[in-house]
Amino acid sequence: MTDALPLAKALNAGLRKALTDDAKVLLMGEDIGPLGGVFRVTEGLQAEFGERRVFDTPLAESGIIGTAIGLAMRGYRPVCEIQFDGFIFPGFDQITSQLAKMTARHEGRISMPVVIRVPYGGHIGAVEHHQESPEAYFAHTPGLRVVSPSTPNDAYWMIQEAISSNDPVLFFEPKSRYWNKGPVDFTASASPLHSSRVVRTGTQVTLVGHGAMVNVLMQAAELAQQEGTSVEVIDLRSLSPIDYAPILTSVQKTGRLVVASEAPGSVNISAEIAATITERAFYTLEAPVLRVSSFDAPFPPAKLETVYLPDADRILEAVDRALAY
Repeated sequence: MTDALPLAKALNAGLRKALTDDAKVLLMGEDIGPLGGVFRVTEGLQAEFGERRVFDTPLAESGIIGTAIGLAMRGYRPVCEIQFDGFIFPGFDQITSQLAKMTARHEGRISMPVVIRVPYGGHIGAVEHHQESPEAYFAHTPGLRVVSPSTPNDAYWMIQEAISSNDPVLFFEPKSRYWNKGPVDFTASASPLHSSRVVRTGTQVTLVGHGAMVNVLMQAAELAQQEGTSVEVIDLRSLSPIDYAPILTSVQKTGRLVVASEAPGSVNISAEIAATITERAFYTLEAPVLRVSSFDAPFPPAKLETVYLPDADRILEAVDRALAY
């Protein structure tokens, strides 16, 4: 059965399925109960599953993550919601110093099946601390898995795959895509959680991105096609680990790669991909790997976000530079 759902509703459906399938799954976070969360992703779930399985927490991210660690040690599968991306930093020490290291510290005897849901990215006209892209901090930390869906179908399946993982998963949700509808196939089998995917085929330039950036890349690819340039687009889906096989296959065909993200350019996911593809496919490349990102500055006031965030024009400029070599 296939239905058209906004990404937020697809996540809601995925969480409902996980709660139904496993009594050890718990949802916790600020205002996720009766309110259903700021973005209404958990709407109706407390009424359906009760306050013992879907519950509000104090405004204390460190406490939320610490409590989830304890619950995981007792056999539960907690799913934490961080209300906005910029609010994750009070819980940063618990995530990187405890959650990421607990299994290794106990030589594999303890699993940490904790999912941390993080609405992230720009394009919603919000204020400071409400529009950030901190995914590279966590992808850099051994012991954490980091993923980000770009479509409702991926959101539905990936949240269930993340919850079933015995390792901690940072689940970054592109908040600007919450209200965009897309088909969700409830009968299909899930793709592997840590797999990238070609979402548009082309022959001249490869574009790679994740989350909300995938939609921007698709816009750029369509405009490029109108100008006679054939562009291939790859959705990363997983940021740690990264599935490089589809990227390498594509670059061997096109000889050119542009990697884009909403995060500031220095030391971000795009930099890692650029370095790895240069190492593994140097003799295939016909141009340097190019990166398109936001600027190395704090996220600006809402009126300036369209200048700060990469758009289709900036992607096309990089495509033109790649083709000029």
